[in-house]
Amino acid sequence: MKMNSRKAEFLMVTVSLAWGSSYLLMKVGLDGIGPFSLIALRFGIAFACMFAIFLPRFRELTVSVLGKGILMGILLFCLFTGLVFGVKHTTASTAGFLASTTVIIVPIIESILKRRLPQKSVTVSILLAVIGLYLLTMKDSFSLDIGAIYCLLAALFYAIYIVTLDRLSKKTDTFLISIIQLGVVALLGFIFTLFVETPALPQTPMQWGAILGLGIICSAYGFVVQPIAQRFTSSEKIGLIFSLEPVFSAILSFVFLHEILDIKGYIGAALIFSGVVFSQIKMEELRLYANRPSRLYQ
Repeated sequence: MKMNSRKAEFLMVTVSLAWGSSYLLMKVGLDGIGPFSLIALRFGIAFACMFAIFLPRFRELTVSVLGKGILMGILLFCLFTGLVFGVKHTTASTAGFLASTTVIIVPIIESILKRRLPQKSVTVSILLAVIGLYLLTMKDSFSLDIGAIYCLLAALFYAIYIVTLDRLSKKTDTFLISIIQLGVVALLGFIFTLFVETPALPQTPMQWGAILGLGIICSAYGFVVQPIAQRFTSSEKIGLIFSLEPVFSAILSFVFLHEILDIKGYIGAALIFSGVVFSQIKMEELRLYANRPSRLYQ
C-alpha cells in the first residue's frame, strides 16, 4: 500500500483503538500477575511474534540501529512502568484519560525544540482536547491519587517517545528499531520481575487471553505500525490522534467493566473527538488549497 499522510493518520487511529483496549486488558491481566510480570509477558510475546515473522530483515541490523532500538526500548519501558502501575491503582477509563495528556505535552516539547508555535488548526484542536480531558478527569477536588500520578508520568514519557521517534523516523528506516524496542522492554520487565516481584504466570483462560491480546494486538501491531506511519505525519498530529485513546477506552470499559461516565465525561469525550475531526478537516482544506491551480495560469 502506497503511504501518504491520510493513510498514515488512519493507521494511527487504528493503533489508538488498539491501545484504548489495552487499559481493559491490563486490568484483567493484573488480576493474576504483577505489573512487571505483565510487561515482560506482553512485550516478550510481541517480540517473539515479530522476530519469527521478520527474521530475514535482521540481516540488515547495524550497531547504530541496535543502539536506537535500545534507546526507544528504555523510553517505552519507562512509559509502561508508569502506565501499568497507574492502571493497577485506578480505573481503566481514568488511566486512559490521564495517559492521553500526551496531547498537551507533545506540542510543548516540539515548540521548545523548534522555537515556534504549532499551526493554528493544531492549537485549536489541542485546546478542544485539553478541555475534553479536563472534563473527563475532573472530580470534586484537584487531588491526585497515586494511580493518577503514575499515569501522568506515563504521559510524559510517551510524549518524549513520540518526539524522539519523530526525529528517528525522518532519518532512517525504523522497522527494525520498532522490533528491537519490544525485546528491550521484555528484557527489562523480566529483570525487574526477578528483583521486585515473585515471577508468576496468568492463572485463567481470561487472563491468558488478555495477555495475548496485549502482546499481539496492542504491542506487536501498535508499536510496529506507529514508526512506519509516523514517517508520513508530524509528532503533533500523532499526539492529537492519540487523544482518541480515552474515548475508545471509555467505550470498552463501559461495555466490559460497566464503568459509567457522568455527563461531564460524555461532553469531554465529544470535545476530544471534535478536536481530532477539526484537525483533519483543516488539514484537508490546506491540501486542497495547496493543490488548487493558480488563477495566474488560468
